[in-house]
Amino acid sequence: MLYFRNDYGAGAHPAVLEALCQTNMDLTPGYGTDKYTRQAEETIRDLCGVPDAAVHFLMGGTQVNKTAIAAFLRPYEAVLAADSGHICVHEAGAVEQDGHAVLRLPAPDGKLTPELLRSAMAGPVNEHTVVPRLAYISNTTELGTVYTRPELLALRRCCDELGLYLYCDGARLGSAMDAGGTGFADYGACCHAFTIGGTKNGLLLGEALVISEPALRPGFRNCMKQQGAMLAKGRLLGVQFEAVLRDGLYLSLAAHANAQAKRLAAGLERLGIPLLALAESNQVFPILPDGAVEALGRNVEFEVERGMDGGRTCIRFVTAWHTPPEDVDALLALMEDLLK
Repeated sequence: MLYFRNDYGAGAHPAVLEALCQTNMDLTPGYGTDKYTRQAEETIRDLCGVPDAAVHFLMGGTQVNKTAIAAFLRPYEAVLAADSGHICVHEAGAVEQDGHAVLRLPAPDGKLTPELLRSAMAGPVNEHTVVPRLAYISNTTELGTVYTRPELLALRRCCDELGLYLYCDGARLGSAMDAGGTGFADYGACCHAFTIGGTKNGLLLGEALVISEPALRPGFRNCMKQQGAMLAKGRLLGVQFEAVLRDGLYLSLAAHANAQAKRLAAGLERLGIPLLALAESNQVFPILPDGAVEALGRNVEFEVERGMDGGRTCIRFVTAWHTPPEDVDALLALMEDLLK
């Protein structure tokens, strides 16, 4: 069975496991106050070019989004997000559970733009309405599209103009940086806060939250504790992030995933298979006849994205840091046989 269901199906990169084993019997303080976590925090500050940034390590993407938004907003404040955004469609209403409305904006390519934000802020805002206060983006998006540095800069300028915080969900930040030509420092400069995803790029688990905006930093660890997001053995997250960030492994793993997706997308194009969106990163969305989808599922693991008209279905293939090139070749051969 070929595996293209997600990019977190495997355990961890050997370098991460080695780092965990080497430090396994060290006795350290808890809750992320240990020397390994402190070193990982400094590494991230250096990479992002924000010497005084607050850096926190949490376990998963939904957890960090829920905790960050709950900490950043007043009870009556709301979030603006693309209608395909992760907090809109894949987090079981976690943000709303904390009392914050998520205002969904139509974005066919999964990306917010200054025009969308200005339009959303054009209506009346008063004591009878929720008050939009935070613009949520994910990079890469849920459709695999990518924000470039000029787009991030334009969003930040717009958010400053409108009085919004810009928050980036970076669950696949490595893939976005490789595909879009951005670097850690671009997110430190453009976003009030952003995450560096580890779960989908070589770690067993873990997301790093970087808070560049000083006004958003006070009390965050208290909010972590309230949300059940403070790990007693917090050093396990710091050790893992240091292992992938210190020598550039994080970006090389993401580059491998993107390269395999690019090979896959090119092969699908040769076969005449249409895609839902441009394959910019490590997610590819082919549109296939329903019968071909059913047959493919006997040999390949993938996700069904949505039904389409004309008896067709859009599915999702995801490549990962560990995807062998041979698996891409085998998948393309299978699909060619199915479409004969």
